[in-house]
Amino acid sequence: MLVFSLLEVLMRFWILRLRLGQRLTLRHQANWLHQACGIISRRLGLRVSVSGPVPASGLIASNHLSHLDILLYAAVMPCIFISKSDVLSWPMFGLLARCGGTIFVDRQRRHGVGNPATAVASALASEIPVVLYPEGTSTDGSSVLPFHSSFFQPGVATGTPIVPAAISYSAADCDEADLCYYGDLTFFPHLLGVLGRKWVEGRIMFSNNPATYTDRKIAAKTSWEAVVSFREKLLELTETVSGG
Repeated sequence: MLVFSLLEVLMRFWILRLRLGQRLTLRHQANWLHQACGIISRRLGLRVSVSGPVPASGLIASNHLSHLDILLYAAVMPCIFISKSDVLSWPMFGLLARCGGTIFVDRQRRHGVGNPATAVASALASEIPVVLYPEGTSTDGSSVLPFHSSFFQPGVATGTPIVPAAISYSAADCDEADLCYYGDLTFFPHLLGVLGRKWVEGRIMFSNNPATYTDRKIAAKTSWEAVVSFREKLLELTETVSGG
C-alpha cells in the first residue's frame, strides 16, 4: 500500500508539472504535498489530532522524532520543510520531499542554514508555512534538545512570526520511543515495524501566540521553552487517554 500510494502521488506531481511547466510555484508544491501526505496517511491508517490553530504562514519550530513527522505535518497543512540533506538518499521518500519543495540543508556545515537562507526567506515571503526542526536531528523523545539559533535567522531577518509546535506519538503495544527514528536505526526496517502496528496516532500542538524576534538566540530559547511545555502537555494527554 505504501509503495502504491507513493507511486500514485508522484504520478500526480508529474502530471501537475507537465500542466504548469515554468508556472509551477512553491505554493503548488506545498498544496501537492499536503494532498499527497493526506492520501498516504489515510491509506496507512495513521491518525493525527491537532491542538491550537493550524498556521497559515510563519516559521514553525518543532521537535523531531520520526520520518513520520513530515508526513503528518504536511497532512495537516500545506507547508514547506527545511530538512537535512540525508533525506535525499531515502528511497522514494527523498523524491517525495524534493517534489514537495523541501529546502535541504547540510547540517555538518559550520554555518548551518547559511547557504539555503535565501530559499527559506523566499518561502516565508510567499506566506507558506515553513517547518523547521531546530534540534538538528531526531530523538527518542526523552527530551527536547537545545535549539540551534542559526536556524532561526531567516525568520528573524524577514520579521516572520515564529510558531512553536510539538509532536508526540502513541501506538498499539509499544512506547513512543519505539516509534522514533534516531541514532543508528535503519530506515526501512524501522518504517515497516512502525507501519506494522495495529494503529499509530500522532498528536500535534501549535502555539496560540506566534511572535516575531530581533535576536535569533532569544527566538531559539523562547521557542525551545514553548516546545518543551507542549511536549509535557502532549505526554500527559497520552497518559490520560491510555489510562482511560
